[in-house]
Amino acid sequence: MPYNRKLSTFEQAMEILNRRATTYNIVTTCRIKGIFSEEILRQALEVLQTRHPRLNCRIVGKLNSLRFETAAVEIPLRVVEKREQQQWQEVALEELNQKIDSHESLLRVVLVRVQNQNNLNYLITTIHHAIADGLSCIQLHSELLSYCQKITSFEPIEVTPLPAMPPIGSLLPTSMQGWKGAVNIFLTISRFLFKDVWYRPQTLKFEQFLPIEARCTGLVHRTLNIEQTRQLLNACRQNQTTVHSALCAAMLFAAARKITSGKKVNLNVSCWSPINIRNRLKPEVSNEHLSVLVSGDISCHTLKINTSFWDLARNRKEQMEATIASDRIFCLPLITKFLINFLLAFPYQVFSTVGITNVGIVNIPSNYGLLELEEISFVTSNSAFRGLCVAVLTFESKMFLNFMFSQPAISQETAELLVDNVLGCIFEAGNNKKFIFADQMIAISQQQPTSFSRSALRTARRVSKREL
Repeated sequence: MPYNRKLSTFEQAMEILNRRATTYNIVTTCRIKGIFSEEILRQALEVLQTRHPRLNCRIVGKLNSLRFETAAVEIPLRVVEKREQQQWQEVALEELNQKIDSHESLLRVVLVRVQNQNNLNYLITTIHHAIADGLSCIQLHSELLSYCQKITSFEPIEVTPLPAMPPIGSLLPTSMQGWKGAVNIFLTISRFLFKDVWYRPQTLKFEQFLPIEARCTGLVHRTLNIEQTRQLLNACRQNQTTVHSALCAAMLFAAARKITSGKKVNLNVSCWSPINIRNRLKPEVSNEHLSVLVSGDISCHTLKINTSFWDLARNRKEQMEATIASDRIFCLPLITKFLINFLLAFPYQVFSTVGITNVGIVNIPSNYGLLELEEISFVTSNSAFRGLCVAVLTFESKMFLNFMFSQPAISQETAELLVDNVLGCIFEAGNNKKFIFADQMIAISQQQPTSFSRSALRTARRVSKREL
């Protein structure tokens, strides 16, 4: 079969994590208003498999000989009922911590029905990270809802199968092939090691250590309403930076306050961000192609007591732009397996202080005939890595944030406090406040603000409970 092939080293790394580190898959959730039929959903999934041949594959073989194999795959689908709409998070958390049976299927689906609200549903998909990234998962939900709409209205469905994507290495530019590629990879690794030795960035400490196989992923979901999202966007424009960089700065400030226990000291930290490379390949690859086409960037910073929030955000932007402008942007997919094996061999290590994956503004329809897409968000399993991470997107002018962390390295209580602090920084930034690191110190042990804006924290907690 043309879709059978060996996994690339990048794809192998994802399957290694799926087998050895509880999971490392992508869970995407959308809130749908309208009557949703299990039978219609099953038919739509079959159409989806016709469109995306990789959904008809499984992964077979031992870790040193993994390959895709086409098979008669039936995508697992289950329906659950919950009393309250917020309980979709319980299902999402369960999905985050359940391995994908990759020898049988690479996608599974859950339909959550809310009791006493027949027109409210949550559609949750869990997909293997070896065949998808955040952008393609969002597009997959849109396609699935579109097929449901057509099946419900008895419209004819014409499906043109997309080709299964080849290994990412064959899509990279010539500068990443042969001896040129080897040189670029060597220089990238050397640069990374030099920065790590020079800065020695601090990370959140283990509250409790367990082997990687015994860890699980925790989840904290938050939403910024339309006005809060608009304020943040405007403030970033005025301060000549990006929303992504401002989120990075907020995450670094919050993590640093925890690491220093509120003491006014200088601190070296680092920030990791995946980067979409679909539009940097030739030819470009659209979001509808089911594949993992991401690289990444890690920046290092020294937080001093007088470090400005906006200066930190601009510095993060500059470092990321430098990576994007160079061939370093293409190196990570080729060395990911090495990095993953290193982290699995040394479970006390951590890749960065914080991590932010942000797909930006999601341009998919909200109306699908009798179905209306009200919210959508995604999150990746993070049990193997103990730092605090967040998956972000903006849909219908609202920002959705899913914070993930490794338990019990970080407890749920600590994660909630860290998230409150992140949101507090975001709200301060949205108000275009000129604040520095020393102004944001929080006595973590007392769990109360010192000079940090109390109104911002109250707003953060209020929004987290209301905007679900």
